[in-house]
Amino acid sequence: MEEVDLNGDLKRPWDTCREVPIIEDEHTPWKMLKLLKIITLCTVAIMVFGLAICSKVSFLLLITLSHEDTKIISPDLKPVTLLCIGCALIAPSVLLLLKSVWKACYKSSKVPKKASVALVLFFELLVSVGLAILTIVAMPHLDIVTNVTILNGVAVLPTFLQAVAQCTAKKINVSLLPSILGVLAILTAFCIFLVLYILKDLTDVQTATWVGLAVGGCFFVSFNWWENYFMLICVNRKSKFLKSLFEDLTKSQNMLHILSSLLRIVVTACVLGAYVPLANMDWDIVTSIPSRETRIVVITIGIQLISSALCYWFALAAFKMHAIRRCFIIPLYLASLAVMVFYIVPVIVYFEDYKLSLNTTENINFTSYCDVAVNGRNLSLIGNLYPELVLDVTQTLCFLDMSEMVDIGLLTGAAVGWWIGLVMATIHIWYLNVSRIQKTQDLFVRRLYEGAFIEQSLLLNTKFHIQTKKGMKKEYKEDGDIAKVYLCATMWHETYEEIMNIMISIFRLDKYRPKEEEPKFNDFTFEAHIYFDDAFETVEGNQNRQLNSYANDLVKIITEVYGIFTNLDKTLFDIQQTIPDLFIIETPYGARLVVKMPHGNEIIVHFKDKEKIRNKKRWSQVMYLYYLLGWKLMTNYHKEWKKGGKENELIQKLETEKHNTYLLALDGDTDFQPASVMLLIDRLKMYPRVGAACGRIHPTGSGPAVWFQKFEYAVSHWLQKTAEHVFGCVLCSPGCFSLFRGEALMDDNVMKKYSTTSTEPSHYIQYDQGEDRWLCTLLLKQGWRVEYNAASDAYTNAPQDFKELYNQRRRWGPSTMANVVDLLGSTNLVSKKNRSMSKPFMFYQLFAMISAILAPATIVLMVAGSLSFLLEINTGIALVISVIPPAIYLGLCFKLKTDTQITIAAVMSIFYAILMLVVTMSIIGAMVKEKTILTPSSIFIVAMSIIYIVTALMHPQELPLVFYGFLYIICIPSAYLLLTIYSMVNMNCVSWGTREAKPAAGAGTPGTNVQQTQSEKAKNTFKKLCSWMKCCKKPNQGSEVEEISIRQNLDPVGTQLEPQPQNTIIDDVLENEQVQEAAVCETPVQSWKTQLMSLSRDIQLQEGSLDEDEQQFWKELIEKYLKPLKIDKETQERTKTDLQELRNKINFSFFFLNALWVVAAFLFQVFDAFVIEINIVDFNLVETGGKFQVEPMSLMFILGFALSVLLQFLGMFYHRVVTLIHYVAFLETEPKQQKYAHKKHKKQKSKSIVSSSSASASSAHQSSIAEDQEDETDDERDDDTEVSQLDYGDDFLEEFV
Repeated sequence: MEEVDLNGDLKRPWDTCREVPIIEDEHTPWKMLKLLKIITLCTVAIMVFGLAICSKVSFLLLITLSHEDTKIISPDLKPVTLLCIGCALIAPSVLLLLKSVWKACYKSSKVPKKASVALVLFFELLVSVGLAILTIVAMPHLDIVTNVTILNGVAVLPTFLQAVAQCTAKKINVSLLPSILGVLAILTAFCIFLVLYILKDLTDVQTATWVGLAVGGCFFVSFNWWENYFMLICVNRKSKFLKSLFEDLTKSQNMLHILSSLLRIVVTACVLGAYVPLANMDWDIVTSIPSRETRIVVITIGIQLISSALCYWFALAAFKMHAIRRCFIIPLYLASLAVMVFYIVPVIVYFEDYKLSLNTTENINFTSYCDVAVNGRNLSLIGNLYPELVLDVTQTLCFLDMSEMVDIGLLTGAAVGWWIGLVMATIHIWYLNVSRIQKTQDLFVRRLYEGAFIEQSLLLNTKFHIQTKKGMKKEYKEDGDIAKVYLCATMWHETYEEIMNIMISIFRLDKYRPKEEEPKFNDFTFEAHIYFDDAFETVEGNQNRQLNSYANDLVKIITEVYGIFTNLDKTLFDIQQTIPDLFIIETPYGARLVVKMPHGNEIIVHFKDKEKIRNKKRWSQVMYLYYLLGWKLMTNYHKEWKKGGKENELIQKLETEKHNTYLLALDGDTDFQPASVMLLIDRLKMYPRVGAACGRIHPTGSGPAVWFQKFEYAVSHWLQKTAEHVFGCVLCSPGCFSLFRGEALMDDNVMKKYSTTSTEPSHYIQYDQGEDRWLCTLLLKQGWRVEYNAASDAYTNAPQDFKELYNQRRRWGPSTMANVVDLLGSTNLVSKKNRSMSKPFMFYQLFAMISAILAPATIVLMVAGSLSFLLEINTGIALVISVIPPAIYLGLCFKLKTDTQITIAAVMSIFYAILMLVVTMSIIGAMVKEKTILTPSSIFIVAMSIIYIVTALMHPQELPLVFYGFLYIICIPSAYLLLTIYSMVNMNCVSWGTREAKPAAGAGTPGTNVQQTQSEKAKNTFKKLCSWMKCCKKPNQGSEVEEISIRQNLDPVGTQLEPQPQNTIIDDVLENEQVQEAAVCETPVQSWKTQLMSLSRDIQLQEGSLDEDEQQFWKELIEKYLKPLKIDKETQERTKTDLQELRNKINFSFFFLNALWVVAAFLFQVFDAFVIEINIVDFNLVETGGKFQVEPMSLMFILGFALSVLLQFLGMFYHRVVTLIHYVAFLETEPKQQKYAHKKHKKQKSKSIVSSSSASASSAHQSSIAEDQEDETDDERDDDTEVSQLDYGDDFLEEFV
């Protein structure tokens, strides 16, 4: 017997060599991602800075050109520049109007209250009037320095309201002083501005008017961000009326934005009409503007509009990427200074050059320079434009004597005061903490940006939060409530390597988010549940059912992986070879194994016995839905309510917990990283109406079938899923890696409906063949959003042979069609209930469904075109030839067995692939020979190649998948023609198709078992009893005998037993292993508990039991939803007949539509009806003399397909940008979260060290000198231990960051 240490660990020093699988993230290129993050942040910072400069420079250039004394634009055309200024003012309002109308039509359109409308329109009227007067009337009469900086003065009221809000909060606010200083700085700047202009000439009433309008306009514009501060003031004053008013403002934003945008457009137009002499203007002059002046005005306003919109978007991206300081605040602060340099430095340089050019010793002042060089110049329309622009800018400064230090000092003082005021007004942003993923409405108060002063509007539009001394520290912000995540994996017949993948992933997550060890994280906790289908089998000579080989593999792997992660950071002599106690529990559904992982999180394995509970994946999902959400969540609150808890409080807590409870659905072979889970959790945490989110699924394996699937999965995720996410909702969140919200699953018509037993033929196709898609259909119909996160990667094994691939798609095809048809049939209900699924999006899905239905006919036409091109035969004859092989295969599929069908399809796929290869090469050769790509086939190949290559370039990590694209192209006929025929003809076959268990030798085939007579039942029961009595008389043969025949199955008996309970009527019908009497019983009675003990000597099992309430729950659940179905031959035959009838009806409609499409194309080609002829041109756009013909039907289909692909490409582009922002935010915040957790851990450790040291000193004071010395020695050892634990924490941080 081996030696056991004090901790119960078995010591085997001779067995310390290990076989360790790869547990690190081998798929994610972290170095490349870090480099990408740096490049992205630098790009965003440069873009925000550069675009802000372009926006301000171009706008101020329009202001300068409209100045009465500038010469580039003639006086007759000054109104045109003022109109362009008006366009710059209303452009953001037009964009907001369009966006709000779209949202009101397809999302939310709550009508606001009258008080809300009056309040909003009052402030919008003030802002729009002030902005139009300031920019159109006043600023064209001011100097360039004032125009650059006076817009900073719009922060006067926000700064004042900040101070008021902080005073009413009655807290110690460290940002109160900057607010007060900001108000004083801005007011001082306005005073200096008044002194500079008015005291220059007290008799100049017109100048005083412009100055007064400028000051009043700034004050009115400063009301633009009133709601940013009024809300805080109202909350602090606890006014119910104002609170209800702001609630209404929030809920009816779309309608209010429509009204406010229209008001702004109207007010701006009115100010333009009142001030600009449009009535007396000769509009022929506008249409006949000289080309040079046209280019100046058009280019300037174009740059202004585009740069303002882009600057707003990049600033928003900087916020969401958590680069607020680097990419938002600093670039916008410096933008005004850079604009000042851009305008003033050339003025100074030209002035100095002028003085040098005179070659005189006289003192040339600025006034004489203006009189001679600026005002007295002759405008040359053919010369260089830049000197003229500099002189026009100089013209705005000529009224001041820039040679006088007083004027320079006053002008500089006003500019510095305004800029400092803006900085003080927005200094709180420097310490702003945001969540990892944040909605725009939580970052900015208004959706509207201001093109006239882009940097001021962005800074002041940021939501204001009262900063306390503690809040000024830039630390990680926790994202709301702690989420509870249940990992729910379903297993069946996974291989050893597949089970190893998912167990390593779960243990990896345990290390990433420890439960019992420090540091602790406050974002989520998790618990892993594994539901193992058909885990028991009957073993010869043993009346107790035993765990099968797959279940045994799972237990062995748990033991192995536990040892790996336990000893990961240990030295050679600290290796632990025995894992802690495992708890085994006998349950009404079979058995349960509870394992506590090294860092405190638990794995609960549920071994299902198909004789006790319904089998297969959907019923495993129903099992964990009711157990985790029904029993563990709902029952607890019901018990508290029974004990006298307050109903309202309990309901509120229950809704919160339901909202923050997530279920991560996994397959038994899924390999994932903790970061992938975090990214999915982010989506559900930040968007309350997201019911599910899925990640990017990567198929693994080798061989041509897997290569085809890799590119197919890539294209599906790159284009289709992203388009669904952007324009509507993802229709299928795959069950191998998807996160579901508990609240969504518990909604009406979701979990309850999902538990429906299939009774109709259509149920078997929609419910059982694609359970994950059906669950998403139920969520979508209840108004929940389903999303896709491209940065959340997961890896799962794909079918590696042709047969398994065809059988898998045979399930997926009909179930996909059934669910999409279900959604399309409920378009009105879905679009009304689900704000993300508009009718245009449903029309897009309708087009996709029609394309999928007509895919076989389309492939036939494509093959016909290929034959016509290759063999140079008539297109009609080619079409007839191309129809014959699929028609023959269609007929054979109705007569032959499935295996034979697949064999024929495999042979035909080879011939089709050869044909596609030859045709592709021939088309490429023809393009080179004829020097043109303007033929239908060439355009199609070139366009699709460009789209796929560009799409792949935007997914650099997956770029090598492009090489599998060639295999995908030549396999298109097999995938979209033969596979479609196979899946449609065999839709009545509802078996799983993959990972099917091989029946035991002699086991009856499905449909051959019949009911036993009463005498046969009694005879078999008597034989089993005698066999058991013989076995009981045998002595125990020891542990060596216990390991014999664990996995062996009994030979079937000649007489057949009563049909056993199964999953569904058709799937695995009567797949029973028949029990036969053993002639000589040589194996002792062995329970599954003893069997687990025999697997490894490192396993220590502790037997537990369920409490009575949970025991009763499982019995009731099984009885109501999961009771195995006992069926007879009559029911089986009736269901089989119904499925065949449904198959025949659907197939007739399906292939009849395809036949109509082919016949219509044939008639068009034979009779040359409505043929469109287009001349072929070469690369130089010179006609070659050749022509190609396009039928209207083909042209219509090609245009529809092109539009669909274009939409998908645009959706992909937008989704990639959003994904990049989210991923950069993750890379920015995750190290901060780790650092924050370790910092808290160190503080707690320091406090414990101090307290323990104080206690030691107190006891030492009352003891002897010798004891005192011992205590000090012990304290030093304790300190060393603490330091080593902290060092381990740093290693943990370094490893995962």
